[in-house]
Amino acid sequence: MIFYSQEGYFTTLIPTMNYLASHMKKAFFFLLTISTACSAAAQTIVQRDAAIEQMVAEVSADSLRSYINKMVSFGTRHTLSSTTDKSRGIGAARQWVVQQFQRFGASSGGRMQAYVDTTTLQPDGRRVNTAISLGNAMAILKGTDTADKRIYIISGHLDSRVSDVMNAKADTPGANDDGSGVAAVLECARIMSKKSFPATIIFVAVSGEEQGLLGAAFLAEKAAQNEWNIDGLLNNDIMGSNNSSETNIIDNTKLRVFSEGLPAFELEKAAASIRNMGSENDGRSRQLARYVKEVGERYVDHLEVMLIYRNDRFLRGGDHTPFVQRGFAAVRLTEMNENFNHQHQDLRTKNDTVYGDLTSFMDFEYLRKNTAVNLATLANLAKAPSVPQDVKVDVKDLTNSTLLYWRASKNGNVKGYYVLLRETSAPVWQKKFFTKDLSMRLPYSKDNYFFAVQAVNENGNESLPVMPAVGR
Repeated sequence: MIFYSQEGYFTTLIPTMNYLASHMKKAFFFLLTISTACSAAAQTIVQRDAAIEQMVAEVSADSLRSYINKMVSFGTRHTLSSTTDKSRGIGAARQWVVQQFQRFGASSGGRMQAYVDTTTLQPDGRRVNTAISLGNAMAILKGTDTADKRIYIISGHLDSRVSDVMNAKADTPGANDDGSGVAAVLECARIMSKKSFPATIIFVAVSGEEQGLLGAAFLAEKAAQNEWNIDGLLNNDIMGSNNSSETNIIDNTKLRVFSEGLPAFELEKAAASIRNMGSENDGRSRQLARYVKEVGERYVDHLEVMLIYRNDRFLRGGDHTPFVQRGFAAVRLTEMNENFNHQHQDLRTKNDTVYGDLTSFMDFEYLRKNTAVNLATLANLAKAPSVPQDVKVDVKDLTNSTLLYWRASKNGNVKGYYVLLRETSAPVWQKKFFTKDLSMRLPYSKDNYFFAVQAVNENGNESLPVMPAVGR
């Protein structure tokens, strides 16, 4: 539950309660909500943006199932499989994805364009043993504000594999890894292509993930070379199954979001400042992860977004990594409980256990909720104003209060700004203070709290938070 206020009153953030919590606990929080709202006359419950709420409601489990069934029908989507066969292999699969993008783009008034972005890769002595045409299936939904250069990306990887990572001949269904991520990309494109956003959104199904994040690296390097203003990337990989191997946990109420702590990009340049500010937990990707949690839980019922404080699963990697390595804010969204009997496995049955990444092992209601988190986050970001500029915290004098000041956002219709606050040990922002000014003094010591500032418009769409630099 989230509260916000008019000028001068603080906002308290309470994480969305899991629907499995006891009725008594729900009743307690409901009474606490009423009590808190009555104690401050200007304080009201944050309402969901009606346009985003409508888009979230359109996310369809049946659509997601149909996309995955079609991807499985290509037999294999191995990166080294055929790019010329019309019905089997990675080439046929990526052409089909682009055709779906083009079909959705017909509702965009010409704003969404789709294509396969290709490059030729030579054998690398590792997981590419022959020259290949590597292709990412892309759709770009242009923003309506030509002055707004922000780009948001949602990705999944189209390729699949079995036990032998070099086996390009065997059937590799790849229903969950990563048909689920690509299905989420397609469903977001279907719904969002009918809407207008000030910022640009890119929908992409990359190739070559299983061979070494090849397609993501190709796209990230292009973005860096061309100085794309990527404000955030949501990478979806393995997000449609509700149960785990070994522990046999079955739960479709939690979604993990992985984000790097210390930045992979130019850490040596930032290390001294990070130590001085104590901001080891506040890189751009970590801020994006907190944003996914707040917005995702605002719009998607019966789902808790779990913040995992590492770039990816233990000693493993994903397609967001080439982006964070180049300084972009990027996170990975993944199901809570992985089943390794259904990842990177030859299709077989052994001791009554069925192995393989099959559609029958998926939970499409869970995938619907996880897709909706992506959609709500992308829409809220793309509708929001750009971030406030030159955010500073005043350190001229020793004070027990904190003065923050900033310059106006460059783009968007700004209603005002939220100053965010949290204790140094808190994982998420705990309070918000609204102002229409370009500065705010708070009766909280900068010694004891972290602060950030974000812009907000009339519909309540917030920009990403910006941590303050030192100002005098």
